[in-house]
Amino acid sequence: MEFKNKRFYSVQKRTLDIIGALSGIILLSSVFLLIAIFIKIEDPRGPVFFSQKRIGKNGVVFRMLKFRSMVSNAEEKLQELLELNEVSGAMFKMKNDPRVTRVGKFIRKTSLDELPQLFNVLKGNMSLVGPRPPLEREVKQYTKYDLQRLLVVPGCTGLWQISGRSSIGFKEMVGLDLEYITNRSVILDVKIIVKTVFLMLGSKDAY
Repeated sequence: MEFKNKRFYSVQKRTLDIIGALSGIILLSSVFLLIAIFIKIEDPRGPVFFSQKRIGKNGVVFRMLKFRSMVSNAEEKLQELLELNEVSGAMFKMKNDPRVTRVGKFIRKTSLDELPQLFNVLKGNMSLVGPRPPLEREVKQYTKYDLQRLLVVPGCTGLWQISGRSSIGFKEMVGLDLEYITNRSVILDVKIIVKTVFLMLGSKDAY
């Protein structure tokens, strides 16, 4: 991207992020409330939201929000499950993760657990579209090639999420992220957002 085009795209992208995030929060406010109620009914002692440190653009650390889909002590139990990781590379995924609650299974399947990230988008540490924001422990295993993922603001959705998500390994995910970074545009962002909405209505790949 040339400097002028890059700057114009940045303004367009930020405008799309603000309008999209605000619209989503307003239109889905009743969904937010229902999910919060169901989470509390299943586990009254645990919080509704899950806040986790993630790595953003240029390695800046921020806290990403999600609806809590796991038991309260999920991070402590992770160490017992690392050897059961079902994807390659610097990422942990497990199809039948015993830490996931009943409500958690549903909101993960439909990606509704990701909705609170709209507040991250408003704040500016995330975008509607971009590479998945990695964990600190994942970045420690990155090669110089992998670190290119951190050249842009991370997103709620992206090429990885609409191309198979949990069925795609780490190496393939990085490749898709770099493909997005090279070809990013407002038109591509809109296409990814539209496809993400359709996948949320019938996704079978998220876990």
